[in-house]
Amino acid sequence: MHENRTEYPKRKTQMYQQLLELPKKYKVVSIIQMRKVRSTQILPLRKTLKGQVEFVCVKDKVAAKALETLDVPGIKDLIDDLKGQIMFIFTDMSPFKLNVLLAKNKIMMAARGGDIASVDIVVPAKNTGIAPGPMLTEFKEAGIPTKIDQGTIWIAKDSTPVEKGGVINEKLASILGKLDIKPVEAGISLYSALEDGLKYAEAEMIIDVEKIRDSFAQAHQEAVSLSIEAAYVTADNISQILAKASQYARSLSVESGFMTDETKEQILQKADAQARAVAGQAKDYTPA
Repeated sequence: MHENRTEYPKRKTQMYQQLLELPKKYKVVSIIQMRKVRSTQILPLRKTLKGQVEFVCVKDKVAAKALETLDVPGIKDLIDDLKGQIMFIFTDMSPFKLNVLLAKNKIMMAARGGDIASVDIVVPAKNTGIAPGPMLTEFKEAGIPTKIDQGTIWIAKDSTPVEKGGVINEKLASILGKLDIKPVEAGISLYSALEDGLKYAEAEMIIDVEKIRDSFAQAHQEAVSLSIEAAYVTADNISQILAKASQYARSLSVESGFMTDETKEQILQKADAQARAVAGQAKDYTPA
């Protein structure tokens, strides 16, 4: 029935046109699958990344139709990743940097039934402002102690109905929403990306920044230690190499009795100690 349609909604036509133009304008085309994302996560990102990226939210069929007509290296490789509601991100920054930026811009969100708690859920003692009624039972079932005072439900003491990693049921999610407690950390990650004709999968773009930073620091320290041991002089290690050589020369001078202005005191102290030791042994010596 719709195959012979000649007119489409204006918004859908605009999105289609954007998908024809933006892949030619930017170096990187990235895809986010919206089934894992809530709309409230997108708004802060638009503000944070304004001027650096362009977002286009579109249905898979519209996107596939547009990508099939494009003459951009590798763009058709993305068609298999178009499933359901998706969002394109167009940018000139590398997909790895973009993924790191997305990971840094996580937000705390209200819970839904079945969500996993990102933190220990602490419900503080306070006046909820909620009138007594069926909610009393819900608080009790959630393990939140309550009392009625001045015609409203009060939480009697701080409680932790769910710890980090626990599942939040629908009733507790409803209570937390009424108390404006947001226990779910939500972030966005790229599902796939195309840069200069090369496609990256989701797992390939995940970077543990701290782990990589620690690896670089360890590699740098090992390289410096090796260069010092091998006496391979660089601008970074020359002070340490000279200090090590100076210490070695001083020790050799003292050990061999070769006097210098810097070692004569140590040599004389060593000789004096050795002489005293010999004198002590001679004093204690008893001929057979």
